[in-house]
Amino acid sequence: MNFTSLGRSLAAWMGVSACLCLSACKDKSPSAQGGGNVASAAPVKELNVYMWSEYIDPTIVSDFERATGMKVRIDVYEDTETMLAKMQHQEGDKLYDVVIASDHAIPTLGSLHLIKPLELARIPNAVNVEARFKTPQYDPKGEFSLPYQWGTVGLIYFKDKLGSTPLSWNLVLGPAPAGSFVLIDSMRDMMGAALKLGGYSVNTTDAAQLDAAGKLILAAKEHKACLGFEGGVGGKNKVAAGIASCAVVYSGDALRAVAEDSKLAYGVPVEGSIIWVDAMTVTARARNEAGAYAFINTILDAKVGAKLSSWTLYATPNAKAKELLPAEAASNPAIYPPEAAMAKLEYITELGDAIKQYDAVWTGVKAK
Repeated sequence: MNFTSLGRSLAAWMGVSACLCLSACKDKSPSAQGGGNVASAAPVKELNVYMWSEYIDPTIVSDFERATGMKVRIDVYEDTETMLAKMQHQEGDKLYDVVIASDHAIPTLGSLHLIKPLELARIPNAVNVEARFKTPQYDPKGEFSLPYQWGTVGLIYFKDKLGSTPLSWNLVLGPAPAGSFVLIDSMRDMMGAALKLGGYSVNTTDAAQLDAAGKLILAAKEHKACLGFEGGVGGKNKVAAGIASCAVVYSGDALRAVAEDSKLAYGVPVEGSIIWVDAMTVTARARNEAGAYAFINTILDAKVGAKLSSWTLYATPNAKAKELLPAEAASNPAIYPPEAAMAKLEYITELGDAIKQYDAVWTGVKAK
């Protein structure tokens, strides 16, 4: 898709958004709600966003900055555990205005009061969200989050290493991997892959099943073909550079490399995998709340949503944006899996105290 005209439309739309945003800054300021000197209230000129790396088209950011007059500062993380630690122990809810977090982290962020309930009246483009993402299991009331992108966890690999063999988690977790490989440095995603290979749910709390999954990952880690653990981007980069034959990655990271090298492919193993949604939230102590709402509303604009997914190559949860995608993208099974594959996908769920079992197994794997 050629997004030159899209960019012009975006700029025009965001010109209106900027006015609305500045108005919102005044309407939602403490003085506007009672008390204080309205004349002394100055709009915040910086928006702080915390998100996964390589996850937004830079032109979306620059267009937003021009339209609103705000400087956008983006900090990135490579795994959910790092994000949660920063939010809990380093006042992340004060450092950032918007946090884009994995679905299974939303209940934790909400229960710890690190994010606040959304005021949907301030996000008119929320109507564009596909119905199944409006009240998902990780946020059943649609209270704290709106979806940013969604996708799967799978394998990027060189086609000639696989041949006609069905794509399986055995490619990295089996006793005879097909060449060098990289594991993903994300506890729930890597544990999920091992659990699926064993025929278990990615949300099991059965101690024996978790122990078996840990042993699979540890054996893979200690295999001479293993090149270690990396974030999704790092694993993709090693395969793209020819250093590794395959890696556990997120779908969009892989597909950007596949688009540049016809020898590469991405897929979900036959045993099944994880479906995930990354969702946008407003932090509990956001310093630029009006900017946070303007940013989320911008992302949910149909044209911006289409531009975002065309850049990331992840699936869009925005029904109106999907209508604007090229047919080859909207029908690509690596991005939007067919129903047979979807039936074998699971969301990661919040496990409460049972997560300690996962932590113990994962710590044991990483420590050896």
